[in-house]
Amino acid sequence: MHNLSDELLIETYYKAVELNLNHDFIELIKLELLNRSLMDKIKLSS
Repeated sequence: MHNLSDELLIETYYKAVELNLNHDFIELIKLELLNRSLMDKIKLSS
């Protein structure tokens, strides 16, 4: 996930939630968002 741009990471999060992908995968994305201080840029829907 380190190779993803911030914008692509955020888009990936929204798409993963939309497609109801594995909870653990979504949590990994959230962790990366948190590490990059991007959590305030998304609206948590879970």
